[in-house]
Amino acid sequence: MAKEKKTFRKDTLRRVLRYVRPQGGLIGLSLLFSLISVALTLYVPILVGQAIDAIAGAGQVNFALLGSYLVRLAICIGITALLQWLTGALNNRVTFQTVQSLRQDAFAHLHTLPLKYLDGHSAGDILSRMIADVDVFADGLLMGFTQLFTGVITILGTLLFMLRLSPLITLVVVVLTPLSLFVAKYIASHTYEMFRLQSLTRGEQTAVLNEAVGDLKLIQAFSHEDATIAQYDEINTRLQDCSLKATFFSSLVNPSTRFIYALVYAAVALAGAFAVLSGGLTIGALTSFLSYANQYTKPFNEISGVITELENALACAGRIFEMMDEPPMTPDPAAPKTLPAVQGDFALRQVAFSYDPATPLIEHLSLEAKPGQRIAIVGPTGCGKTTLINLLMRFYDVDGGQITLDGVETREMTRGELRSHIGMVLQDTWLPAGTIREIIAFSRPEATEEEIIAAAKAAHAHSFIRRLPQGYDTPIGEAGGSLSQGQQQLLCIARVMLALPPVLILDEATSSIDIMTEQRIQKAFAAMMAGRTSFIVAHRLSTIQNADLILVMNAGKVVEQGTHETLLKKGGAYAKLYHAQFEQ
Repeated sequence: MAKEKKTFRKDTLRRVLRYVRPQGGLIGLSLLFSLISVALTLYVPILVGQAIDAIAGAGQVNFALLGSYLVRLAICIGITALLQWLTGALNNRVTFQTVQSLRQDAFAHLHTLPLKYLDGHSAGDILSRMIADVDVFADGLLMGFTQLFTGVITILGTLLFMLRLSPLITLVVVVLTPLSLFVAKYIASHTYEMFRLQSLTRGEQTAVLNEAVGDLKLIQAFSHEDATIAQYDEINTRLQDCSLKATFFSSLVNPSTRFIYALVYAAVALAGAFAVLSGGLTIGALTSFLSYANQYTKPFNEISGVITELENALACAGRIFEMMDEPPMTPDPAAPKTLPAVQGDFALRQVAFSYDPATPLIEHLSLEAKPGQRIAIVGPTGCGKTTLINLLMRFYDVDGGQITLDGVETREMTRGELRSHIGMVLQDTWLPAGTIREIIAFSRPEATEEEIIAAAKAAHAHSFIRRLPQGYDTPIGEAGGSLSQGQQQLLCIARVMLALPPVLILDEATSSIDIMTEQRIQKAFAAMMAGRTSFIVAHRLSTIQNADLILVMNAGKVVEQGTHETLLKKGGAYAKLYHAQFEQ
């Protein structure tokens, strides 16, 4: 198990480096500026020591030499400050360009994932990966660029300068240094899994929060507030516990390494004092050495903090890559077929499909919808009506058999080509944020004002749109804003009526609309469906009595098919459904 975690972490690091590689030029420039900045920083103690030696002793101040040292000191500090600012700006650009690429790739991959993945993961968890985890990754990456290289160069540089001043005292520093490295490595190795657990729990929390905000009315309607709060509190408590553990262990790095550095500093001061007394060092040289000892130990402390942040960043990056590693939906064919003039001849031949291989749903389903036919699909809840629609739209691919449109198998077309010929109105409405005009024109962005208004009138949405504060320019927020469910559904109908594709799918398209409006819309649908192949999923059997063919489904199979009259005379499943609705 530990080996698998180590391999996973190495793979994550390699993938992060692949995202960083395109910024190689900026990174090289940042490293150059860091190198010069560190060199000048390390030169400052030499100047300070020489300045001290220039004033050591009563009446022995060399003002000309002292002034020269002070000027050089000011120049070094000024250049160092400028280079550090430039290095920070470059590191920021590298980090956020890397994060931008990662977010773009993750978002693009999200659109290639099959619905099976989206159905099996909460929206909150996906949002947490795309937003919170990427933000944490960015923070860790920025700290790594900012401090890691500078710290390493500072350590190597101070070693060289200390060796130049006193190899013996430098040996004392080097011998004590591995203690801090051992402590930092031990703590860092135990924090990765804790930060990973923290990231997972944060995803759970975001999922519950997203669900609670989106379904607040439903929660209040069923007086489920206490249970929801209890669920959130339980996750919040777990997040608190794992966050405290991760933070506690990571915070041990600083005081542990500082204690060791204090020992190093004390040992250097003691050895240096004896060297001064024996004449091996000047007071200025000892001052420089103590400054180097401090600069030498400080990067270790910073690097240990960087390692902790990088562990957290890698844990979050691992969750992002997990999503990006999910296999995408079956790719479109390399040489797809097109249908320039679609007639709307849909055929299913021996189709088999199941969401779970252990639980078959649709088996040996065959049917044909002739061009211009109105096919109604009815049956009890869970019989496979919506699944059939998902297969027609290729939201899911069949496990066996084939589906053809005008004789061409749908898997031989691109999904975009197939769906461009189908208009869909679902029971669950979806409206993007935008104005009423933009929402209706979503199906045909190039539509004219007159065409948009005509579609709204056909959907009987024009009257309520005119009453809105800004008419067709009224902005609507996410998920329909303040519009009622029925008004949202009217806009969805208008959106399809604007496109007028050759094939229509209406899945409980008028479920949220009042009876009077529904009757008018049914007339508009009848006109719109003329000459178009239409699939109508309905629970209210009064809306599909004029269908050319009614399919009665049960347990994924078509158990009956025929017209309204023939099915009633047959006295089977359809007749039972019909009489159950109208026996009153």
